[in-house]
Amino acid sequence: MTTTTSTTSTSATQSLVSQLGAGSGIDMAALATNLANAQFASKVDRLTAKSETLTAQISAASNMKAMLLNFSTSVGDLVRTGGLSPQPQFSGASVASGALSGTRTPSGSYSLEVTTLAKSQTLASAAYTSPTATTDVVGPGTLKLSFGTISGTNFAPDADPKRVGIAIPIAANATLNDVANAVNAQKTGVTAYVAQTSAGAQLVFKGAEGAANGFKIEADTSGLGKLAWDPATSPTTDRLIANAGDASFKVDGLVRTSTSNTVSEAIPGVTLKLTAVSTGTPPVPTTVTFTDTSAALSTTMNDLTGALNEIASALNAATDPTSGDLRADSGARALKKAFGQLAGSTVMPNATGAAKTLADLGLSTQRDGTFVLDTNRLKATLAKDPDGVASMFTTGLYGVYATVDKLYRNATAASDPGSLGGSITRFTKQLSQVKEDQTTVAEKQETLRANLTARFAVSDSRISASQSTLSFIQNQIAAWNKSDS
Repeated sequence: MTTTTSTTSTSATQSLVSQLGAGSGIDMAALATNLANAQFASKVDRLTAKSETLTAQISAASNMKAMLLNFSTSVGDLVRTGGLSPQPQFSGASVASGALSGTRTPSGSYSLEVTTLAKSQTLASAAYTSPTATTDVVGPGTLKLSFGTISGTNFAPDADPKRVGIAIPIAANATLNDVANAVNAQKTGVTAYVAQTSAGAQLVFKGAEGAANGFKIEADTSGLGKLAWDPATSPTTDRLIANAGDASFKVDGLVRTSTSNTVSEAIPGVTLKLTAVSTGTPPVPTTVTFTDTSAALSTTMNDLTGALNEIASALNAATDPTSGDLRADSGARALKKAFGQLAGSTVMPNATGAAKTLADLGLSTQRDGTFVLDTNRLKATLAKDPDGVASMFTTGLYGVYATVDKLYRNATAASDPGSLGGSITRFTKQLSQVKEDQTTVAEKQETLRANLTARFAVSDSRISASQSTLSFIQNQIAAWNKSDS
């Protein structure tokens, strides 16, 4: 009977000790951490999954944006180099050069003969000791500059009062350098600089090209007298280095004039730069022709189709219904729709020929959103409307580049919630919120862990005290059992 009681009491004591954790080796700190982790595990997993999804979406959308930018930039660079537009060629390269004006696509051939070049009036002052010498100063006073046409000793002032009697104040004790700076600061079209000549330092005045840009200089004080010049009172040979004059030239035998050596539209669609007078007796005209761009255009359309297919393939992968990171994104869907309409979109609304759309250049869209090029249709359009095709690859409001650039800008507009750019903005904002939520959860989890650790520390202390009590009880029971036996 006594033995049974002793065994029962020992078993109960061992059970109590086990329940209290005495001697079990439990790590209370690890237990607190594990319980806190378990408490927030579902939230942490959910936020982690959302963060990974948003990061993948931002990456996919940003990759599409970068591809669109590279494509738009490449097309723009190609157009700006002018290799796809008929460039002017000159049989006499020393006589003139030219560039496309952008107003129309030039074609055909032209005859150009340059008789005289436009000139600017060049005038020199009387000589001074030095450009900076304070012993040979000018001023004070005012120089007055008037523009007009000079013919021998006659000066016909400009009808515009703003070009007559322009005052240029000169300070006391000003040097030639000071006067040059004062003239240049007025920005009248006349510039000045100091030339150190065999006679001494001279102030050189230069006007703009064109006969109407001749000028005379008046001085209101004797100190400025060496700078003044009037064709009526001064010999033209001692101070007037060059007289202003217009350019004279012939295009296809017709006489033209220009106030500048840069001439627009004398040849339709071309800006000419006249550089020398035609030589020979009689003068030999320069023939102006234009490069054939059909081969370059064919190559470009092949390259453009390949570039579009790279973007279309990436877009298909990103919007795949099962695996695409952007499969449910409205911005990606809008871009895919725009790509599907690209070939048939009118890129030259004002065109009157056969070349109006990219489809006219042979581009077509397949069912999967990728593109193919019909080279036969491209050749046919080039044969029917070569100028129209060339005009599609120029800068301006319309054309291939304008269309591609518009597609890029619309797709990447951050302010448009329905665009790819709007999606990136939205994803980025959501990811920022997820990071904030993750921080909040981490803080709450740490608070719970700290609280549990504190509580377990108290429990651990109580368990330790209980263990002492149990040890005492065990000793007493052992003593009782011994005495009973």
